[in-house]
Amino acid sequence: MDRIVGIETEYGCLMSSEELRCNSEVWPAKVKNYLFNKARAGTIDLHYRDYEEPPGNGGFLLNGGRLYLDMGHIEYASPECLHLHDLVTYEMAGDELLRSSLVALEASDRVSFIKNNVDHHTGATFGCHENYLMKREAQFTPSVLGTLLTFLATRQIFTGAGRVGQANPLAFDFEPPQAETPVAFQLSQRADHIVNDIYQWVQFNRAIINARDEPLADYRKYRRLHLLIGDSNMSPFANALKIGTTAAVLSLLEQRQLPRNLVLNDAVRSTRDISRDPTRKWIVDLENGKTIGALDVQWQFHDLAQRHLRERDPETDWLLETWSFVLESIEQNPQALIGGVDWITKKWLLETFMASEKVGWDDPWLQSLDLEYHNIDPVRGLFFGVMPGKRVAEWNNSFQPANAIRVPPANTRASGRARAVAYFQDRHQPYVINWDSIAHDSRDFLVMGDPFETYNDEVDKFLAKPRPVTSVDEAT
Repeated sequence: MDRIVGIETEYGCLMSSEELRCNSEVWPAKVKNYLFNKARAGTIDLHYRDYEEPPGNGGFLLNGGRLYLDMGHIEYASPECLHLHDLVTYEMAGDELLRSSLVALEASDRVSFIKNNVDHHTGATFGCHENYLMKREAQFTPSVLGTLLTFLATRQIFTGAGRVGQANPLAFDFEPPQAETPVAFQLSQRADHIVNDIYQWVQFNRAIINARDEPLADYRKYRRLHLLIGDSNMSPFANALKIGTTAAVLSLLEQRQLPRNLVLNDAVRSTRDISRDPTRKWIVDLENGKTIGALDVQWQFHDLAQRHLRERDPETDWLLETWSFVLESIEQNPQALIGGVDWITKKWLLETFMASEKVGWDDPWLQSLDLEYHNIDPVRGLFFGVMPGKRVAEWNNSFQPANAIRVPPANTRASGRARAVAYFQDRHQPYVINWDSIAHDSRDFLVMGDPFETYNDEVDKFLAKPRPVTSVDEAT
């Protein structure tokens, strides 16, 4: 992949009836406190990060990532990763952190964490945000952004996590939703909650692309593309496709090799239409008045990537071959993608259940099963009971996320940050740790502006500098 990527995952929390007497935010807070205070998985923040993140709300981890509470949810942000296999591994490490915490707290029979994006009861949505480092000089003209939106709207045919039913969120101008034909099942969990194509806010006006210019790196060299449209994937295979194909398209963008005349008339409407189309034709309207199918759109992007990116490295070649295999299978043999593409897997499980129990899509049981598909506990999560084909199984079984809980990627800035996390764990001294800097107190900073550098030597020298002994209590 050869691109710095990170992914942020918000987890729902499912509690048994006996636990429901508690506030729903109790267990996320308990797990966060356990990880930092007992499991010593990282260092807790000593300072306000913003008005919604007071001291103690979260912190950085020994693997270079971050875990914190966001509006009552646990959110895990992976460390910066340079390769696709690493990114999927460190995303799965978030699941492992939460699973192991519930086991240690003897609560795994009463509390579960759910890696999904919708709450069927309240209609709320939680995010899975993707972050891609890009060159500052990359051209984001209207036509370039329009073409990128076309890719993002159509990639859900293999990245969607699937959902039972639909949501009708109000748009930013609070226009009442139009009456719609009921939807039994759709490809994406996030599609119904996206109401803008490009916008700066994250909440209440969720856009496909978040427009904040916050590179968390040297702003003269880099920008960070922040995407809100993606679903949380249970399948490592689907997660790799989501991140890998998007990284490949961004490489085409930087090389000015994107396809021409492939801008949607309405990216938000197309996102929703594709997700809800039961015919699987997935036809969308282009700005030039023509129509095209989502599969044809993806083939155009794949063919350009094949032409310009093949033989860069084995991982890219795996991605290009897998991308074509998936597009062919979606059209000709979707069963080959069970265990690999989440919406196909979930739909197959639900249809099997409905046939066995003689119930329809409107049975409330289906929503419960939809939720349990995303349970990260291998004993209870429906995804883990699926037996995929050899190709998918080899990829899904190639990860060891338990090893990534306390060890950072060795080839990015996360490595140096993790050294600082480990150092301050054993010292009652003031510190500030950020994605792009560390500070021994409020005045002495080390800036780490290049995510491609490890900063191992620089961090060691910075931490070894002689300083007056100051305790956390004295500093605060």
